Amino acid sequence: MHQQIAERLTAWQGQQLRDLPWREEPAGARDPYTVWVSEVMAQQTRLSVVAAYFSRWMERFPTLVSLAGADRQEVLKLWEGLGYYSRARNLHKAAQIVVLKFDGRLPQTRAELITLPGIGEYTAGAILSLAFGQHEPLLDGNAKRVISRLWDIDARIDLRSTENRLWRLSRKMVEAASAPGAMNEGLMELGALVCRRRSPLCDSCPVQSYCLAHERGVQELRPVRAPSQKVPHVEFVAAIIWEDVPGQSRVLISQRPEKGLLGGLWSFPNGAREPEEEDSQASVRRAVDQNLGVEVKVGERVATVEHAFTHFRMTLDAFHARITAGKPQAVGAADWCWTTLDEIEKLPFPVPDRKIIAALREFA
Repeated sequence: MHQQIAERLTAWQGQQLRDLPWREEPAGARDPYTVWVSEVMAQQTRLSVVAAYFSRWMERFPTLVSLAGADRQEVLKLWEGLGYYSRARNLHKAAQIVVLKFDGRLPQTRAELITLPGIGEYTAGAILSLAFGQHEPLLDGNAKRVISRLWDIDARIDLRSTENRLWRLSRKMVEAASAPGAMNEGLMELGALVCRRRSPLCDSCPVQSYCLAHERGVQELRPVRAPSQKVPHVEFVAAIIWEDVPGQSRVLISQRPEKGLLGGLWSFPNGAREPEEEDSQASVRRAVDQNLGVEVKVGERVATVEHAFTHFRMTLDAFHARITAGKPQAVGAADWCWTTLDEIEKLPFPVPDRKIIAALREFA
């Protein structure tokens, strides 16, 4: 059964594979660096979005060595808008390690690959099968869904025991495949295009006759997921701190610490509003003091921004402000600087701050 499924997925992949910029070479014989970058970008991001980012990235960093020698801020700037910025930081750091330890070439064993920052079991399997043609399994969300339905796995997918079972089944299929890279890619593509989370297109599935969940009419109940939890909502405030100098108006920005959410990116000094604070202006003053060690006078609201992260939603209120006491220093921030709205385009910012910048331009 494993071999039959593998061969049908391989044949289907050859006919249905989407045309994407990192698929110019056949699966199993692609450039390892190309596979690595595309797979990291595609994690938790739609491929339609990834394509444009990938093309810009490869134009600027066409080789692993060129990425290793790049400035971290330029790397983050090219990643701006893709989210999960630790992926970009890990790509950069891992490229530098590969240059130092592996002569600029990605290693060809799973044990060595997973020692690199940001490369886990899935990414290692993608590189080994899609670039080196090895019979190595992989599991992304799409592959997990397909396998859960094929074998009608009725245990919760977030359990370690279920994860281990999925890996075993994935390995059996890829070891039975004549073209492991193509089979792995077919498995993921099937999940994306046909074996969808909702309303799967079972009549178009090349492995429908082997699918136990379809046979039992429970395909839309697989995989079994943990009960959904309410996504928390957090109120944030930000300060647009101005300093007037002859001929131009500059704004104060701070750099987030390397570790943590949005690490290494620049932003307007901000913080979460505390429940005991009587108003947003008080929250702004406290956040600025904690970030930059200065006191500010808070003015009018500039903009209100709504944004959703993976684990929470935020409302960000941004206010004009001016320093009344003290000089900026990196207290809670990694760094700070004064900049103009023209110069600000050179630096990487998270999406909420980009929305604030757009609002500022409307009033400029």
